[in-house]
This record gives sequence, C-alpha cells and structure tokens, in this order.
Amino acid sequence: MTVQPDDDRPATVLLVEDSDTQALRIRYMLQGHGFTVERVASGEAALDTLDSHIPDLVIADYHLPGMNGGQLARQLRMNAVTRTIPVLILTEGIEPGLEREGLESGADAYVPKSSDSELIVFRIRALLREYAGNVRARPGRVFRRARILVVTPRHDATTDGGKVGALIDLLQRDGHIVTICADPAHFDRQILLDPERAPDCVVVDLTVGGFDGVVFCRRLDELRQEVLMRGGVPLRILAISPPCPDQREFSARVFETGVDDLVPDDVAPSVLALRIRVLVRRKLLQDDVRRIEVERQNREIAIKSARAEAAAIASKASLAEALEQANRELADANRKLIETQGKLVQTAKMASLGELVAGIAHEINNPLAFILAHKDTVARGLERVMEMEDASTDTGRDGREAILRKCRDRVASMNLGLRRIQNLVLNLRKFSRLDEGLFQVIDVPEALETVLALLTQKLGNGIVVHRDYTAPERLYCQAALLNQVIMNIISNAADAILEAAERDNPLSDTPAQGRIDIRTELRREGEDGTPHYVFTISDTGPGVAPEVQERIFEPFFTTKPVGAGTGLGLAIAYGVVQAHQGTLTVANRAQGGAQFTISVPWRAQDSDDAHGRADGPAPKGHAPGTQAAAGGPASGGQAGQA
Repeated sequence: MTVQPDDDRPATVLLVEDSDTQALRIRYMLQGHGFTVERVASGEAALDTLDSHIPDLVIADYHLPGMNGGQLARQLRMNAVTRTIPVLILTEGIEPGLEREGLESGADAYVPKSSDSELIVFRIRALLREYAGNVRARPGRVFRRARILVVTPRHDATTDGGKVGALIDLLQRDGHIVTICADPAHFDRQILLDPERAPDCVVVDLTVGGFDGVVFCRRLDELRQEVLMRGGVPLRILAISPPCPDQREFSARVFETGVDDLVPDDVAPSVLALRIRVLVRRKLLQDDVRRIEVERQNREIAIKSARAEAAAIASKASLAEALEQANRELADANRKLIETQGKLVQTAKMASLGELVAGIAHEINNPLAFILAHKDTVARGLERVMEMEDASTDTGRDGREAILRKCRDRVASMNLGLRRIQNLVLNLRKFSRLDEGLFQVIDVPEALETVLALLTQKLGNGIVVHRDYTAPERLYCQAALLNQVIMNIISNAADAILEAAERDNPLSDTPAQGRIDIRTELRREGEDGTPHYVFTISDTGPGVAPEVQERIFEPFFTTKPVGAGTGLGLAIAYGVVQAHQGTLTVANRAQGGAQFTISVPWRAQDSDDAHGRADGPAPKGHAPGTQAAAGGPASGGQAGQA
C-alpha cells in the first residue's frame, strides 16, 4: 500500500532514466507498489513534460545525457510551481562528492540503485508524506527553461573548443536555451520586447576587437528600461572584460552602461557559468512573483463573478426571502467594499513605489559605481605625488602637475555623481513626507516639481514638460491629490507618447519626442460662480478613443497589455478627487493628444487660515495637518522643461 494524494488517486512518479533496462526494472518495482509511472530519457525531456502535468515525485538517474540529475533538481527548485516536488536521485554507486553535489543542487534524497527495493520504496513514501498536497497541473504554461543570449563576434564560438564554447556547453547542461548572436550590428531589438522570445540574460563578449561592446551594452540597458516601463521584468546583462592597462577605469565605463555583472576574461568557464546562474535565478524568481500576482487578481475577479451569479439565482426565490437576502448581502458588500477600497489604494501605491524604486535604484547604482572607481584612481595619484622626491626640476614639476590635474578631473566627476544621488534622495524625502490621509497646506509648484523629478527616468530626454502655474502657490487639500492623482496622469501621458512612437517607428533608436503641458489656474464654476482650483494636464500623444473615455475611470479597466497595468490608477484618482467634492474629466484636444482636467473647490480664507495656523486646529470638517515647506518654484505663467 502506497501513500495516496489528497484526491485518492495513485501517486504519479516521473522516472528520468536513459537506460531502457534500468528504466524497465524500476518501473516494474514501482508499479508493483501501486505507483503510476511515466518515464523519459533525459532531463530536458523531463522539463518539457511539466507544462502538461505535475508529478507527485521525480526519480532521476544522476548520470544522464546532457544535464545530470543534480542540474535537473536545480532547475525544478528555481520555479515556484515545481520547487515543492520531491526529487530522489539514483546512481550506480556512491562516488566521492556526488552525493553532496546532488543534495546541494536541491535533491531530497540520494540512493544507490543497488539498494534494496523495499528501502527505495520506504524513502519514496516518506517523501510523499512530507510533501503531501503538491500543486497539481494547471492550465497554461507552468515551467519555462531560461533563455540566454551570447553576443560574440567569434564565428567559431561553438567549434573552437575555447572558453566561449565551453561556457555554452555548461549552460546547455544546466537546461538553459542558449542562442548565439555573431553579428551584433544586425541584432533584432524587437526580441527583447517580446515576452515569448526575450532572453533572461544577455552575455556580451567584450574581448573581440572591432566590436564596441560598451555602446552595445548601453543600448541593451535602454531597451531594458523600456521593458520595465511596460510592466515587465527586465533582463540581466553580464559582460566579459578583456585585459587592459587601466582595468578600473574600463570597469567604471562598463558599469555606467547599466550591466549587472562584469567578469574578467581569464576566469574559468565553470565560474562564469555560476555567475550567469545567479543572475538567471534572480530573474526567474521575479517572473514567478509577477505571475503569482496576476493569478491572484484573476482569482478575485472570478470570486466576484461567482457572487454575482449567486445573487441572480437568489432573485428567483420569493420576494420576501429575496429582499431579506439582498439586505444581508448589501450590508456585507458595503463592508467589503470599504475594505477593498483601502486595499486598492494600497495596491496602487505599491505599484507606483515598485516602479519608482526600480528606476531610482538604477539611477543611484551607476554614479556610485564610477565614484568608487574614480576614488581608487585619486588615491593612487596622491600616493605617487607623495613618493616624488624632487619636484624642483621642470620634469618633476610637470609630472606632479599632470597627476594632480588628473586627480582634480576625477574628483569633479565624483562630485557630479554625488550630486545626482543627493538630488534623488532629496526628492524622495519630499515625496514621502506628505501625509496623504490628512488635509494640509500644500506648496503646489514644489509638489509638482517633486513628482516630475521622480518621473525623470520615464520622461527621458525626448519628452518636454511645459509648466504654466498661474494659480496661487498654496492649496489646502489632501496630499494624495498631488501625489497619487497627478503622478498617475503624467505617467500615463508619458506611456501614451512612448507607445505611439514605438508603434509609428518600431526600429528607431532615438528617444520618443513629445510634450506634456501642466497648467494651474483659478476658475469660477457653477451657477454661483464658486472659485475652483483647476489642474490641466495635456499631452501630444494619440489621445483617448471615445469608447475608452466612457470607461476610463472604471476599476480594473486598462488598455495596456496583460501584466503592464492594473486598471486601478485612474479609478483611485477619480475617488480622491471626489473626496474633495471636485471633478476629474478627460477629453481630446483639437490639435491632438489627451487632456485631463482636475477641478476642486477653493476658498481664499481656507488657504490663508490654514496657512496661518498650520500648527493649530484644522478648519471645521477637515483633519488636522501640518504646513508644507515653502521654497518651491515660482508661479505666474512660468514655462520650463523637465
């Protein structure tokens, strides 16, 4: 009698064995104890079967053609769906070091084939008890082998028996799909933007003459940022560095392009494969997190649909019973709606924070890398100056001045990098100090400039922002009005411009060109002419289709691809504006592009009184707040660009 899964069916075992004789013997043994056995002859074939069904346990021979049993176990542990499958490795004998290697790869047990069959079955039963309730087969693709692109102009990379050929062989034995690009000049950039073909890691060989690999890495990083802005998980970049006289300065140049790891040319292929394996593991884990979040959202939608169907069935009951049931459901739905609104706001905040953190971390990492490199150059130069014995001669004086000039140039570069980091931290502090739940005095120009600074990476060099701040600088409101709402609208405008440029000219490497206009003004609206503080944000994108305008503020409605948008940003923005008794509208401009208009009631005494007693009690009907710091950009029709 064997262990049964939760659904009372026989446990399924995936047997990975290249020997027909051994496979037949093990199959008979397992079937004799009630197991269902499926056999494949290689680790690669085992990975391919996981898309159709998930076994309860995997038994693999260690010595397999291509990837061995330990490498197969490692691949299973890198996927969120398959990492809980028990893995039992069989071998002809306990060779020195193999058991340790197999267990470190992620296997759960290591048993010689010569062991008693009853002992093997006992080990299988123990593993199935421990891992009872494994994830079963699910629709769609659940396992994907990592894709690696090797960019090297060496036309004989796979046949010369050298380091690149050995590296490719090791990566293929790990179960990865390896592609070689021997002509970087004709590299198809669209591959990186296609989730079904995009590599998880790109290895760039900088050791071949006549190939400007630094420029190529910079272009890869630009494409990676585009993938990030579309909501995808960016690929990893590893470069192989050639020997050069000033290795530190060359490394600083390469890291400035955005590469994730730089490996010297003299490193062993096995170590290089290990470095690539680390990058790929991090990338695949991020893919799993993103996939799980999409599945969670789909489950929530399915639950809501099921509740709607249940309500329709209940309506067929008697009127009195249906009315009583409806009252109970209405009270429960109202309570859940309040909870869901809070969760949706938090989800949108976390989505915005994730996008900002990814960009800001990249912005900080680059200047930090070349600051560290330049620091060592300055230190070596100062040591040489101190060691110079005679500086009175012309030769000694000229040598010292040359070294000091080089140190001065490096210090200037370090200063620029430090100022970039300082500005990023300052803008984050301004952004995070706003208490979004409270009404308080906000310096509108300063808050708008903080939002634009945090969106600098998305706007790039081609999107110009024009300001026209004619309204008063201070507004008494919730900080979320400028934080969550304005940031979401400007970010969507930038996305629209970038998508239009990509659609019109997909092969262009030049930054997308466009313009975003931000205007603040006071208007008198309504029959009584109540003053309103109005924000107008317009862009030169493709505009908003009429059918989209009707649904643009609905929760979960989005025109972006799956995984690139949640459909919550504008829905939450609409709710924030309503909380201010204001309006949020969208229209298309006559000259092209979309225009969002935010209008909230404004009273001069509210702003002045709140400003004068920022530390005292808040006006009636509002939560207490604190005065925002002054010192933002001047208003009154100024225009500029981000």
